[in-house]
Amino acid sequence: MEGRQVGAIGEVLEVALEGGMGVWLRGGWAMDFHLGEVTRPHLDVDWYCWRDDVDRLSAALLGRGWRVDPRVPVDTQLDLLRDDVELSFAYLARDASGRVVVGGGPWAGTPLPEGMLDGPPGRIGDLTAPIISVAAQIEFKEMYPIWMPQRPRRSKDVADIARLRAAATRPAGPTGPAAPPPYPG
Repeated sequence: MEGRQVGAIGEVLEVALEGGMGVWLRGGWAMDFHLGEVTRPHLDVDWYCWRDDVDRLSAALLGRGWRVDPRVPVDTQLDLLRDDVELSFAYLARDASGRVVVGGGPWAGTPLPEGMLDGPPGRIGDLTAPIISVAAQIEFKEMYPIWMPQRPRRSKDVADIARLRAAATRPAGPTGPAAPPPYPG
């Protein structure tokens, strides 16, 4: 499945570039792109996208054979399926002062970590992708059990936090920072 997920990441990046839409990897794939290698199997590919872009993004991906996951309300986030690959797009928006905030669902309007979208891109092999900042990745993985007490800390999150902390002072990718992506922000 890893190869199909990496292929799907490339496909989303192509659609985003063609449509002038900003997307950022989050979750385990963001960590892997920061580290420059696949560290573990992933159940899905987690992204952020602007709420204002979701209709165009969805239409473009539906046109490529993806289908909406009916289990997830589209006003909360966009989940798409194709074969055994799942893409999950959480929405971003800006508040009146220009801060990046949650763009949909029950936490809509909640500020997200400052600088979350300002980190360098990550890379695995020849594929470069925008990722959320390492600081934001660590904050999310540390805080999920506090924000959502019904979700206990998972062992993979503990391992991910350790990897991210160890790599926090290293540049993204296996040989230094990746070239800036052409993707819109």
